[in-house]
Amino acid sequence: MRSNSGTDCVLKKLINVREFEEEAKKRIQKDAWQYYRSGANYELSLRESEAAFDRLRIRPRFFNQDLSNRDLRTQIFGHGIHFPIGVSPTAMQRMAHPMGEVATAKACQAMGTIYTMSTLSTSSIEEVALAAPGAIKWFQLYIYKDRKMSLDLVRRAEVAGFKAIVITVDLPIPGQRYDDLRNKFVLPSDLRLANIPPQLARMSHEEDSSGFVSYVTRQFDATLTWKDFEWFQKQTKLPVLAKGILTVEDALLAIAHGASGIIVSNHGARQLDSVPASIEVLPEIVEAVGDKCQVFLDGGIRSGVDVLKALALGARMVFIGRPIIWGLACGGENGVKKILDILRDELDVAMALSGAARLDNLNSSMICKANSFWAKL
Repeated sequence: MRSNSGTDCVLKKLINVREFEEEAKKRIQKDAWQYYRSGANYELSLRESEAAFDRLRIRPRFFNQDLSNRDLRTQIFGHGIHFPIGVSPTAMQRMAHPMGEVATAKACQAMGTIYTMSTLSTSSIEEVALAAPGAIKWFQLYIYKDRKMSLDLVRRAEVAGFKAIVITVDLPIPGQRYDDLRNKFVLPSDLRLANIPPQLARMSHEEDSSGFVSYVTRQFDATLTWKDFEWFQKQTKLPVLAKGILTVEDALLAIAHGASGIIVSNHGARQLDSVPASIEVLPEIVEAVGDKCQVFLDGGIRSGVDVLKALALGARMVFIGRPIIWGLACGGENGVKKILDILRDELDVAMALSGAARLDNLNSSMICKANSFWAKL
């Protein structure tokens, strides 16, 4: 472990998300880094998840309102959020820092935004709830073949004060990630899947596969349909969101089966290669959904300018994954807080310079494609 003073010095030098990524790569063990970094197959979708933001341009407007005091606050399911950038569910965070998910949740509590906990966390639901009782916490659910165990996770989250359940719909089987296959990736032996009973939590080394892939294949339920989603939705009074939606058809099916929210996401481009970037499909999903439920976006966000583009195209809020891991690796709780602080400040400046004082000033007329400037999207 590096000293706190050394970590503080590093954090002071890092001024944007890209610099955090470069520093985190030096600090995270190679197999873990490649697990966090990798996308599916030849990683076309991984590259496009970020590049798609770069092909969008902002159409700024000036002198239409007083911009001296911007307001980034919003309401999500009745809870006040300080700014519309939350944390995506990211598995096995103690590979990046000894405090893992506990540090991330405490950072979200301090910053006044949403923390989403992965089923595959290396800290337990109860540990995180104890460490960050005031955080707005959501729980992401993978549905196991042992249905009772999955329902028990929902009950534990309810008791621990979590405010929503996020069901990931885009992982019936694991995607093919070449780095994980090459490394035969498995959770390090000194860590554990803290939410899962020991008899179901073990990842074994495989001769011809990733231990993680074998684990998911053995344990996750590939028979699921929207009827199963609806069954889980009816088992809790908490809002239930569908994460991993990339088409209008599935967005409408999610709503029809009880979803209170949709997270437009391609799973960090880690499942099926050649799927669209989340930002590419966001406008059509927002238009189709209307006011039937809240729509969020996950994937490819690397700056506050990216956040502005997603909000203008209809996302109620965005969620970030990999940048949080980079902040965690560089400085634990303080590193995560600085990542969120950087993105919040960049969004604030981008709003002022595009003519928006409040989030409800953002709309699709502000965004156009790079090859059609001054034209609408």
